[in-house]
Amino acid sequence: MRAITYSTLGEARDVLKLVDMETPSPAQGEVLVRLAMSGVNPSDVKSRRGRPGITKPPFDQVIPHSDGAGVIEAVGKSVDSARIGQRVWIWNGQWQRPFGTAATHIALPSAQAVDLADDVSFEAAASFGIPALTACHAVFNGEDVKGQTILIQGGAGTVGYLAVQLAKWAGARVIATTGKDGASRATKAGADVVLDYASPDLSAQVLAANDGKPVDTVIEVEFGVNVGLDAEVIAPNGRIAAYGSAKEMAPTLPFLPLLFKAVTIDIILVYLLTDAQRRTAIDKVHQALAEGALDCPVEQIFPLSDTIRAHEAVEAGARSGAILVDCSE
Repeated sequence: MRAITYSTLGEARDVLKLVDMETPSPAQGEVLVRLAMSGVNPSDVKSRRGRPGITKPPFDQVIPHSDGAGVIEAVGKSVDSARIGQRVWIWNGQWQRPFGTAATHIALPSAQAVDLADDVSFEAAASFGIPALTACHAVFNGEDVKGQTILIQGGAGTVGYLAVQLAKWAGARVIATTGKDGASRATKAGADVVLDYASPDLSAQVLAANDGKPVDTVIEVEFGVNVGLDAEVIAPNGRIAAYGSAKEMAPTLPFLPLLFKAVTIDIILVYLLTDAQRRTAIDKVHQALAEGALDCPVEQIFPLSDTIRAHEAVEAGARSGAILVDCSE
């Protein structure tokens, strides 16, 4: 098989290599997937560049990327042979494993290759593993949100855009914050109100947009920067679902306001969802897709040989859709 690999940490142009490798055979309980698309996420880029305190990759050779979609080509022992030929999408492809989806093939546990409906494209499905499941868990986490008001900070981002759609599909009122360039995108996703996150009186605007009442849930892309505002606008017994905090990784919490509202801080790492949580999120995503309520836009697709540029596109930010790698090229 052909694969993108790295063995040292650093910039994409310095460490990513296109190599030929032996195609793996599926072990017991595994399937072998011929990949059509691989999704590139910020976490893939950060792992390749190196995180604080990390000086080398966790494995001698790494094939990056956790998300992807393709067709099952072979199965290992104890896996029903009827799965051969099934269209599937992948979750946790490279989580705590050396070999991810930036390749023509991946062998992984059967449960991590989820059946994909014939009318859903591989391009869309390559965004399900991290962005869509994160958005779904952030919105629901086992709750019925019909009739709630949900504030989605960063409603034009990859996860935020999906969260707006899912929340509206579920019957919530959605207030989204974006930069000026993202307002039309959040509106397109279905947000009832879109506010500029740079407004100096943003908390007052959020409350005014909800008839003066606090919001039930906040979905937060920048927890460290925004937790003070979130504490102001959240309702008693509300939930702050935080999936990111890149600008401030060591936040100071306004504990007293959070305490006297009995706020739940729900920190989300999609890789670590329980089996029940993941099953619920997968079912919700599939249901929303079946009802035509979820659009997963694609910004750009690069051939496998051009994965370096795909990583650089993710690093550049300011995009309006997923960055994918075509594993067949």
